[in-house]
Amino acid sequence: MAANQERNFCAEAAALLAAAQAGSLATVSAGIPHAALVTPALDASGGVVLLFSELSAHTRHLRANPACALLVTGSARDENPQTAARILLTGEAVQCDAPQARAAFLQTHPYAKLYCDFGDFHFWRLVVKDAHYVGGFAAAARLDIAALQHEINLLLAKSSG
Repeated sequence: MAANQERNFCAEAAALLAAAQAGSLATVSAGIPHAALVTPALDASGGVVLLFSELSAHTRHLRANPACALLVTGSARDENPQTAARILLTGEAVQCDAPQARAAFLQTHPYAKLYCDFGDFHFWRLVVKDAHYVGGFAAAARLDIAALQHEINLLLAKSSG
């Protein structure tokens, strides 16, 4: 696939993450998988920030076992959903109630200002251990985390400057 060798999958994946308004978070509790719709955002350092209520099952799961996976999917190019770009990030979620996490999250999801300061809501940061990108049919790669982070930081620098 010579055409794929010319593509910058890390740049494509970074753009997909930067534009993401929603994703699917997978957690595990007592060996049983659980998936939930979540709303990711990127903080100033390019980290993935999430906002969870203590009332949600995935928060309870993460408190017991921080291992998780986040799937973000773009739009399909045609009627076949497998033509959509997607990235799967796996790692661990850690609670991160720093003011920077709040600011970054609200920049992406301003509607969350209505509830983000409720006592049962907390910001979490995904510590990425692995990333797998699919850029459409027959175009996939495991991504180097440092290279992906570099591309995310380039995007953030462009958008702020």
